Amino acid sequence: MSRNPAETTVAVLLGGWSAEREVSLSSGKGCADALERAGFNVVRMDVKRETIWAELQKLQPDVAFNALHGKWGEDGCCAAILETLQIPYTHSGVLASSLAMHKEKSKAIFRAAGVPVAESMMVLLEEVAAGHPMKPPYVVKPVAEGSSVGVHIVHAGSNSPARAVLEERAIFGAYAMVERFVPGRELTCAVIGEKALGVIDIVSKSSSWYDYTAKYAPGGSQHILPADIPAHVYAKCQDYSVKAHQALGCRGVSRADFRYDDETGDLVLLEVNTQPGMTGTSLVPDLAAHAGLSYEALVTWMVNDASVDR
Repeated sequence: MSRNPAETTVAVLLGGWSAEREVSLSSGKGCADALERAGFNVVRMDVKRETIWAELQKLQPDVAFNALHGKWGEDGCCAAILETLQIPYTHSGVLASSLAMHKEKSKAIFRAAGVPVAESMMVLLEEVAAGHPMKPPYVVKPVAEGSSVGVHIVHAGSNSPARAVLEERAIFGAYAMVERFVPGRELTCAVIGEKALGVIDIVSKSSSWYDYTAKYAPGGSQHILPADIPAHVYAKCQDYSVKAHQALGCRGVSRADFRYDDETGDLVLLEVNTQPGMTGTSLVPDLAAHAGLSYEALVTWMVNDASVDR
């Protein structure tokens, strides 16, 4: 569907109240600015739990551009409101968003689709803090957060488990996901519609891994595009990204994150992001530009792709 920008009001949903509020504000600003440059009538809505339903009902936008990140915005809850109000919206629908946000449930779907993932388990927070749930090195992460929020790496030879998780119960809930640590490179690949874009090799400048600072601080990471990896690994990343996107039932744009051990050749999918970041340091805008899509063209495609019953 092609929408006339001058006749299309787009509500950009941003902010919210999750742990990723600041990232969402940055993503939303970038998207809203680009949509205005493309000629759309843009209304920026800093989402509040108490008022979002009434504000959307009053505005009745032609499209809701979901730039929310984290719980509620990215896990299918916001999509459910938009489906109920029958407002066309960007990104994935209720079920795909919910499944993708839950890292352990999505892994079961990836395995069934033939996409390799790292061994993992769900462990009570108290047990994570009391002793090693698996032989180090391993990663402890919330099962339903993004942007590396709450991630802890327990290195080989470590005597202490990740006791800090007990102080982060608000992020984790009752359980944490404990996952085998895969050494090597951080790779990522985006899917637009049903087509895989290029593969980026992410080199963190601020730490030994791609943490929150590396993702969002200016100069925090270097994006090597196209990734300097063997051609068959590059092709596998693209193939697995599309398979994962389709297996979850994603719509619009998604981004798949991988770890690649170039010594052993081990390539595993970590997760699929149904609402990838769109900040000035984000990966999807870089991937789109490499494919010949400007930021304005990318967000315009997303608005034209918006629908209900996703």
